Amino acid sequence: MSGFETLLYSTQDGHARITLNRPDKLNALSYVMQAELSAALWEADNDRDVHCVILEGAGRAFCAGYDLSGADGDVPVSPVEDKDAKSYRGHRSIDDDAWQLERQQRWRMALFDMHKPVIAKVHGYCLAGGCDLALLADMVIAADDATFGFPPARDLGALPNNFWVYNCGPQWAKRLLLTGDTVTGTEAQAIGLILKAVPGEHLEDEVVGLAGRMAKIDPDLLSANKRIVNLAMELMGARTLQRLAVENDVRGHNTRAADGFRASVAEKGLKATLRARDAAFGDGRARVFGPETRDENGRLIDDP
Repeated sequence: MSGFETLLYSTQDGHARITLNRPDKLNALSYVMQAELSAALWEADNDRDVHCVILEGAGRAFCAGYDLSGADGDVPVSPVEDKDAKSYRGHRSIDDDAWQLERQQRWRMALFDMHKPVIAKVHGYCLAGGCDLALLADMVIAADDATFGFPPARDLGALPNNFWVYNCGPQWAKRLLLTGDTVTGTEAQAIGLILKAVPGEHLEDEVVGLAGRMAKIDPDLLSANKRIVNLAMELMGARTLQRLAVENDVRGHNTRAADGFRASVAEKGLKATLRARDAAFGDGRARVFGPETRDENGRLIDDP
């Protein structure tokens, strides 16, 4: 059972499973995928047989970020949209940029706003938009060798969703976002970015086991307990910060670095631009424990 173009959707044993299903693109988030994800989440929230949701990615990664190719197309804003007869927003102005980012944020915020809990099951890459999804979930369980980070903070903009500071605190949030460096699943657990990291071969059983425990609980009671925690976060400014994060990303899009990124993409293509940017950062990793001793290529050297 699916009915979606970019997702797989199924239900069993008291949980819904939503699988990001663009494995050839490392599940890069297009407009279509984000809109479909929102619809799938609200479908699960509406289904009385579902107690919780497992969100995962097909193939080698959970999600490697936003789709920057623009090849996937757009999603109509309304059933009467007519681009042949009317002039609609694009990305021409600062307000257009904010409007488009806010539109996508409304789709993603379903993870936070829906009544039932969501477990993000993360393997492989969880980068940029992948982190925006995972950190909006209620709990994140990852493979110990998964990769978490936001490399586009190096040149493309700021973060359109920001739950980092609520999970790992301001210092680690700054350490990772001011460099675009990454941490492993094990390190993400150590700094509080995620709930738990386990060896990859145990990831499925770990997530399904937790979903099974929640399947024993009245879903209305699950909702009550999720919502009180989320309300506490709202009292700490979580929802307001997400709105501000969009406006701050617009600011990031208007920096010299972002202008240089777009010019490089136009001249050299997206892949070459990303390779050149990230090459300057070596292996692109942060070290949670011990000194960050690096070789001449910027790669971390294991402690003797």
